[in-house]
Amino acid sequence: MNVFDTQIHDVKLIQPQVFSDERGYFLETFQKERYEALLGCSLQFVQDNYSRSKQGVLRGLHFQKTQPQGKLIRVSEGEIFDVVFDRRAGSPSFGRWVGRILSSSNHHQLWVPPGLAHGFLVLSESADVEYKCTTFYNPSDEGAIRWDDPEIAIEWPLNGKPLVSEKDQNAPFWTTIK
Repeated sequence: MNVFDTQIHDVKLIQPQVFSDERGYFLETFQKERYEALLGCSLQFVQDNYSRSKQGVLRGLHFQKTQPQGKLIRVSEGEIFDVVFDRRAGSPSFGRWVGRILSSSNHHQLWVPPGLAHGFLVLSESADVEYKCTTFYNPSDEGAIRWDDPEIAIEWPLNGKPLVSEKDQNAPFWTTIK
C-alpha cells in the first residue's frame, strides 16, 4: 500500500495493493493497525455510508459543525472527482481545496480528517461511493458550503450543468460562514 500527501494538511491519497489474476482481483480496503501506522493517527470508525449517484450528480460540500467526521472514502463502482476543502482555522492549508479521481478501476482511497468539507462529482454513468466515518452523522450539526463558491474556485470537471440537491444549491457561500 502506498500513501501520498496532498496539498491539504493531513489529507492522504491511499493506493491499496491490488492482487490480480485471471479470476479477478482482491484488495484490502481497511485494516486498522496498518492504516493507523501509515496515516499516523488513531482511527475508530463508527458508521459506514454508501451512496449511488448517476452521472453529473454533484454532492457537497458537506461537513459536521461541532462533531466533525473523519472519512475514509472509496468508490466500489464507477468514477468520481472527489473534493476536500480545508475549513479548519489555523491549518497550514486553510482555505484551499484538493481534488482527486477515485474509481473502481484505480482503487484509490482518500483519507479526510475531521473538520474538512467534502464533496464529489460523478464522472461515470453511475458511481457507488462508500465511506467510513469516525463520528455519527447528526442532522442538526450538518453544515454545507456552496459547491460553486467563486472564492473557493473549485475546478470541477463539469460537462454541462451538474445535478445538485436544492439543499446544496442553497448552501451558504464560504465568506458568510468562515
